[in-house]
Amino acid sequence: MRVTYQTCNLAARNFSDRHKKSDLTLEPIPGFILDSVSAKSLRSGELARLTGVSADTLRHYERLGILPTSLRTNGGYRTYAPSAVDRVRLAQQALRLGFSLAELSEIFRTRDAGGVPCHRVPSLTEEKLRSLEQQIQELVQTRAYMRQLVRGWRKTLRHTAPGSQAMLLQSLSSRRELLAKTSASNLKGRSKR
Repeated sequence: MRVTYQTCNLAARNFSDRHKKSDLTLEPIPGFILDSVSAKSLRSGELARLTGVSADTLRHYERLGILPTSLRTNGGYRTYAPSAVDRVRLAQQALRLGFSLAELSEIFRTRDAGGVPCHRVPSLTEEKLRSLEQQIQELVQTRAYMRQLVRGWRKTLRHTAPGSQAMLLQSLSSRRELLAKTSASNLKGRSKR
């Protein structure tokens, strides 16, 4: 029977619950064999479960260099070092912050080759921050436009006879000029940066 450390710890706890402390020895639990490969490494399915990504994503990360090349068991299964859990979680967090897979690949490959990507990371993060600030500004403008739109539509509905069409969505086409002006001002704001 092959088991991981986690299974052995559970079995040891169950064993100790049934026996007094004086009965415990340093001998292994009868019938349990620790698999040194599974204790020191993780199969792709296990790594996927621990990190919440698919095995396909892990293979993709490996191809890009975000994860180091996995070792293979005699049966052909991919195995990863336990540190791969932290690497995948770090990559997922960086992706949420706006880093691209190509950027992460560059950073991890540089680090794995013994390089120091530390100066590149803050400059990339500053780019992400500028982009985020621009998106927030655009969202604030969109929110103001939508508030104005809702006020106008409510006013139109108050003056529309019950059962009559107010053509609210169609009125958006007549507001194209306003949207074009908003988009143009956004582009000017970006070019000044």
